Amino acid sequence: MTAKAKHLILFILPLLLIACSDTGSLDGNYTITTDAQKNAIKNGGEITISLKAKKNIAFDSVSYAFDGKRIGSSNGLEGVTTTLSSQKLGQRELSATIYAGGESTTTTQKLNILHTKAPKVYGYKIINRYPHQTDAYTQGLEFVGDTLYESNGSYGESNLRKVDYKTGKVLKEEKLDKAYFAEGMTIIGDNIYQLTWKGNTGFIYDRNTFETTGTFTYNKSREGWGLANDDKVIYKSDGTSKIWTLDPSNLSEQSYIEPTDNTKVTSKLNELEWVNGKIYANNYQVDLISIIDPTTGALEGLIDLRTLKNEVQKLTDPANEVLNGIAYKANEGRLFVTGKHWNTLFEIEIVEK
Repeated sequence: MTAKAKHLILFILPLLLIACSDTGSLDGNYTITTDAQKNAIKNGGEITISLKAKKNIAFDSVSYAFDGKRIGSSNGLEGVTTTLSSQKLGQRELSATIYAGGESTTTTQKLNILHTKAPKVYGYKIINRYPHQTDAYTQGLEFVGDTLYESNGSYGESNLRKVDYKTGKVLKEEKLDKAYFAEGMTIIGDNIYQLTWKGNTGFIYDRNTFETTGTFTYNKSREGWGLANDDKVIYKSDGTSKIWTLDPSNLSEQSYIEPTDNTKVTSKLNELEWVNGKIYANNYQVDLISIIDPTTGALEGLIDLRTLKNEVQKLTDPANEVLNGIAYKANEGRLFVTGKHWNTLFEIEIVEK
């Protein structure tokens, strides 16, 4: 063999060794797999987590974490079996950090943590009926004492109203600029907070004069849908699976829950109301009210109101003139509901099915 041939072999051999060995870049090579069906498990359930490799690239170890908390480790692709519990239900994050030769890379995978129980289903009984203005495209409804406040939507027709709930008479009204589509509303003290749909703007009013005293913008939340409060925290829905908690002092988004039952994460929750420590939420375009734990997001109950629209006038646009509007008269423990352009405000009693 000539000296030139020897040099060529010595040059090619390291390249072949590199190509055939299990070393190389870790980035993008590994994905997380689980034995959970549709990447969902019930809270406190057991799950096996492992890695899937695109290429046979060697690594020293892998550390698994759930929402940033370490849950196990392995020296290979074999799985780690553990139980997962979360204070908050909904979409959470699995991560795997892979180590090799002093370097590391992290890959993530979303996992839905479901409620352990199916929601309890309730029916209703009509207690009283009161007139409701049919020009009101109801988006928000809330009592302060005996006075009802209402936020109504649609471009060019949006307004904020103070209403005599017994007669339906509008006592005070503030119209919004035609550029805004009003959405949910809630009241803390002398402040009324009103959302707009896609305007990325909320308005603050003086409850007594309806004078605009401030505005606020949305940050992480996508749109404005519904508002409610527990006197300390404001809750905001935005059309996604999230219900955000807002700081009333500046309306900044602090965190969120995701309403979740035993099979899925729920989205498109619209008008919100705080009722005896729970969030009641209209399911947009489905005549149901969800009962939600504000701490965990557990969807604990469903109030079936699908027959209630048979008790109002013939609707001209049934697909859009849906149930929307929940008001709890806390000083008397009475629950009221209505819908968009409905001619009736109903006082109802929730009954078990």
